[in-house]
Amino acid sequence: MGSVAGKTVLITGAARGVGAEVAGRLHAKGANLVLTDLDADPLDELGAGLRGDRVHTIVADVRDLTAMQAAASSAVQRFGGIDVVLANAGILTYGSVLEVQPAAFRTLMDVNVTGVFNTVRATLPSVLDRRGYVLIVSSLAAYAAAPGLAPYNASKAAVEHFANALRLEVAHRGVDVGSAHMSWIDTPLVRDIQADLSTFGEFLSRLPLPLNRITSVQDCGAAFVAGIERRSRRVNCPRWVGVPRWLKPLLSMPIGERPVAGLVPDLLHRMDAEVVALGRSMGERTESVEGR
Repeated sequence: MGSVAGKTVLITGAARGVGAEVAGRLHAKGANLVLTDLDADPLDELGAGLRGDRVHTIVADVRDLTAMQAAASSAVQRFGGIDVVLANAGILTYGSVLEVQPAAFRTLMDVNVTGVFNTVRATLPSVLDRRGYVLIVSSLAAYAAAPGLAPYNASKAAVEHFANALRLEVAHRGVDVGSAHMSWIDTPLVRDIQADLSTFGEFLSRLPLPLNRITSVQDCGAAFVAGIERRSRRVNCPRWVGVPRWLKPLLSMPIGERPVAGLVPDLLHRMDAEVVALGRSMGERTESVEGR
């Protein structure tokens, strides 16, 4: 793809974190932006901060296919088509399989998995017309599981494979598909779990290097933009995240699970106790927005 100048990029989950960072970087490079999110206030603030006729903000819920189809239609009407889609919207739940709230599990799957399907389904006709690019946000969690985060792990593995299948379906029509895989990024989601659960900070500090490092949103945004410009099959942030992909079979064997499994007897029951005390299985802001 090379330059994104004059290209139209639709980003879900654009109001905060990585979505907002990528939006700012792409805007500076001359892209037209269609920014969607369910959280109206920060979305409006982002749109006002970027300014100009190259930014179109739409409050839309990725769980609602009709809403995403309306957003795609609005993008085509405003800019003539869609060249790039960044399926970025995602949430996180806390707690073991025994303690995570079933309603939180359903919400996470609806946002993280169904939301990706709805985003791609709604925008793909225009992306096909433009022979464009789709980048689906997965995670390091698709390669290596973490206790207490089973729903998130499952959702990110699901969308990675969704991206792989989509790539096979559309490659002959000139569309490229990538998946993005990140370790811990300094986003509102990570800050929320750090604030809610002291055991998460303890878990992170006891992981071996480099698994215990938190990467800046700025570095992640730069990696995403580079991936979009290159139409990359995979975007890894930091770059070392590409290594666990090749080690994936080993990481689900006893020897690969040992560094994390050894932390579970001490930490998981205490994490669950904190989740029970909170009375919720996701961040307070996420619950207030996604629970609408």
